[in-house]
Amino acid sequence: MSDFHATDQSEEPERAGAEVFDITTKRPAAPAPTPDEAPEATAPATPARPDEAEADEEEQPSGPRPVDQPDLPAPGVTTYKRKPILPNWLTSKPALVATVQRASANALYATAYHGIRTPWYALRLGINAPRGTARLVRETSQWVWDAEGAPLRAYEVKRENTAEYLKLSRQRDGRVRLRVLATTVGIVFGAAFALALYVLAPGWLAVLACAAVLACGFWGAPQDQPVIGPAVLKTELQKLTGPIVLRALDNIGNAKLSAAIKKGGDMNGLHFTSEITRDGPGYRAELDLPWGVTPEDIMEARKPLASGLRRKVGCVWPAADPEEHEGRLILWVGDKPMNETKKPAWPLLKSGQVDLFRPVVFGNDQRMRDVAVTLMFASVVVGSIPRMGKTFLMRLFMLIAALDPRAELYAFDFKGTGDFGALEPVCHRYRAGDEDEDILYVLESLRELRKELRRRAKVIKSLPRSRCPESKVTPELANDKALRLHPIVVSFDECQVPFEHDKYGAELEEICVDITKRGPALGIVGMFGTQRPDAKSLPPGISANAVLRFCLKVMGHQANDMVLGTGMHKAGYRATMFSRTDRGICWMAGEGDDPRIVASAFVDAVGAEQVVARARQMREAYGNVTGHAIGQQPESGEAEFDILADVLKVVAADEDKVWNERIAARLATLRPGVYDGWKGENVTSALKPHGIKTRDVWGTTDDGKGTSRRGIHRADITTAITQRDGKRAKK
Repeated sequence: MSDFHATDQSEEPERAGAEVFDITTKRPAAPAPTPDEAPEATAPATPARPDEAEADEEEQPSGPRPVDQPDLPAPGVTTYKRKPILPNWLTSKPALVATVQRASANALYATAYHGIRTPWYALRLGINAPRGTARLVRETSQWVWDAEGAPLRAYEVKRENTAEYLKLSRQRDGRVRLRVLATTVGIVFGAAFALALYVLAPGWLAVLACAAVLACGFWGAPQDQPVIGPAVLKTELQKLTGPIVLRALDNIGNAKLSAAIKKGGDMNGLHFTSEITRDGPGYRAELDLPWGVTPEDIMEARKPLASGLRRKVGCVWPAADPEEHEGRLILWVGDKPMNETKKPAWPLLKSGQVDLFRPVVFGNDQRMRDVAVTLMFASVVVGSIPRMGKTFLMRLFMLIAALDPRAELYAFDFKGTGDFGALEPVCHRYRAGDEDEDILYVLESLRELRKELRRRAKVIKSLPRSRCPESKVTPELANDKALRLHPIVVSFDECQVPFEHDKYGAELEEICVDITKRGPALGIVGMFGTQRPDAKSLPPGISANAVLRFCLKVMGHQANDMVLGTGMHKAGYRATMFSRTDRGICWMAGEGDDPRIVASAFVDAVGAEQVVARARQMREAYGNVTGHAIGQQPESGEAEFDILADVLKVVAADEDKVWNERIAARLATLRPGVYDGWKGENVTSALKPHGIKTRDVWGTTDDGKGTSRRGIHRADITTAITQRDGKRAKK
């Protein structure tokens, strides 16, 4: 201690009461530097009192402090996970139905299979009966005369072990006497029983004789060629075990995973958190991944993972656990691919009513559990390549809406094949086709809807807070017929067709963007489906504001992210992984645990008509059969709306540059029914599809001050009109 404390005789009394401390955890201040070590320029030191120096020494230790406190209390048990009392297939109706159906189907098939082959079985058994009889006599004789003990007795004779041989011989004599007696009694009573049947019931004797022949036939059949084979050949899947899971994870190419698996022991945080169990038609494994590895890293390598598990890629579904930390992986491995597993029927196919404000079952996940969706307060985007089930999914959503008798339906099919035709009896507006008159019908319908949207906004604004606390439509408000705030569902299949229309596309896009942004709070649901998800067919104003997103198979990451959201493909949520046989299977985002794999329920045209017939009856009882369903057409007004021509009308010939806000005000004066409420940004979005870009324009305000605001050049309008008219002339 003399090396660390300099003292003199005057301090000796204080040393008697000095503090003793652990030098490894508490070190004194470093000695003062020598003159050679002192810096070149220093401030004059102020002498400090000894008690202050000691305080500074304790407050500012020179050595590192430990971060782990020995007395830090442990958090204890924070959560409890109870294992289910009943297996999952007993607690889930779809799983129970699937299990019973599979067992019943196999039993019925086996019955039919063997039933039709019964005559052939009888013939083969009759042929094998003599051989079976001879085998029965031979084996019975060997049993009676104790042939199984003969080798042992011969062995004792060879060893000349007289005592053991005599013991075995006496045992054999006792066995033979008993077995001869039993055989004799059996033959006598059997012959007497057969004679009695011959006299009293000759028919039963024939039955027993046939049974005896069949039994002898079974006995005489070769062991490698049984008469009756299995009707259902079972393919045994490899049971999922921990070593198999680790082997598969080791082969997906993740360096951290491979290093952790090869390390063993704690494995850098990699370990199973529970036992591997059966979960529906497959296995479920839960494990913590190594530090820094996320479930998204595993999802990106489904094919190598499936190869390591020796399953088809459609059987392997890694996912994150939303209730746990970001390193928890749930690996579900199905017995069969998702597209080959029989799905349960849609619960609303034959009965039931819908409340659009509540979740409604529309499909199943990989484990055949029900998946629900809430259509209210959301806009919907559905995207995929052709023939993957996009239109069927949108029609299913419309059927759900039809089963709510309050809902008003707008169904527009721009493919023109009539896929929404079954919905006509319950639609307020319906159209199928892509001709100019079809697009105009849709435009007139949407103009009505825009007026309705503005009316609803005023109604919501006028209601007291006690009745409308969140400034949006509620179930109670929707039930009040006097307010007319019932749900409205608008569906556009192949929405790229109207948006790209050279005459009406700009206004259609502007209204649809408004519906997407403001409609959900006002009880209006917009659904947009396209087979070409890009900025033109799915405008950013729609794709960026949609809440519910459903992406079936697409071909590239751009289309994937256009539907699901930016960065989803990089995060591992890839609709490009689906095959052409995965019809109706999609990634769903916006509802519950996002995103997740869902297989939508399949309802064909006949089933859709049955659902619509039931929905029509409910609507007639409720008093909500309107519009197209009773032969009414939308009001025809401002049919020749042309945004380019109208802008050119309100911009004078001597005005080279005009602010967009002034153009909006002039348009509202020109056509109040069309442009009422427009602002500068509405003009920008309406002119953008025509290739006209806004820029900073210098102008003078009403009070004479000069400033720069967003506007257009009149020359750009005239150029766009000339180019458009030239294209039309070529057509």
